[in-house]
This record gives sequence, C-alpha cells and structure tokens, in this order.
Amino acid sequence: MPIKRRKRLHAEVATSALSDIMFFLLLFFLIISTLANPNVIKIPLPKGDNNEKTNKQHVTVTVTQEKKYFIDKQEVGFNEIEPKLLAATAKLHDNTVILRIPFDSQVQELVDLLQIGMKNELKMIIATKGEN
Repeated sequence: MPIKRRKRLHAEVATSALSDIMFFLLLFFLIISTLANPNVIKIPLPKGDNNEKTNKQHVTVTVTQEKKYFIDKQEVGFNEIEPKLLAATAKLHDNTVILRIPFDSQVQELVDLLQIGMKNELKMIIATKGEN
C-alpha cells in the first residue's frame, strides 16, 4: 500500500496591494509637504510679479502690523534683532534672511531691517505673494 505524502501548504502574503498603498501615501505626503507653510505668523504680504521659491531653509524675520518682530516664530524686541539674527544665521551656516513685512507698513521699518543686514553683510530677501 503506497503512502501518500500530504502536500505542505506554504503561507503567502499578497504584497501587490501594499505597493499601491505605499505609492498613494508617498504622493499624499509629497503634496501636503509642498502646501505646508513653515511660517505660522499670518501677515498680508506685498504682491509681486516674479516670485521665486527657495528649497533651502533660511532665517525668517517677520514684522506684524502691530510692529512686533519675530525671528523664526520667536518674538524679539527691535534692539535684540541684530544679535539674535547673527546667531541664527551662524547656526544655519547661511547668511540669507527672508523679510516678511506687511504690504501697508512704513518704509522706515523695512529700511531699518535692511540696514541691519547691510551692516552685517547678510543677504536680505523680501517675501511677496503672487498676483493670484
């Protein structure tokens, strides 16, 4: 009498659906990361025709309509801007500073910040929003 061997079943995991899910998650996070705005402080920026975007992380100086000054979301007094700005640019090893100033602010506020940048040889970029 011949003895038949049972065929052993091998456990398998179907991974074709997992690759689809990973692809959709990758697309979702890429889209969300491009839409995320790193600056939480909302101010009405001046409009500009030629807007260029940067991928690098720079130091951001924000002036609100209430004349409050922020360096990377941290509120500072006007007298403290220069030393904290130099410390932040030295930490990032990048001397580029993005100025976010409201469109209806006085020119003197902008000039004061630009003078700090010129005195310390910093590259100052004024943030604008598109014509949308």
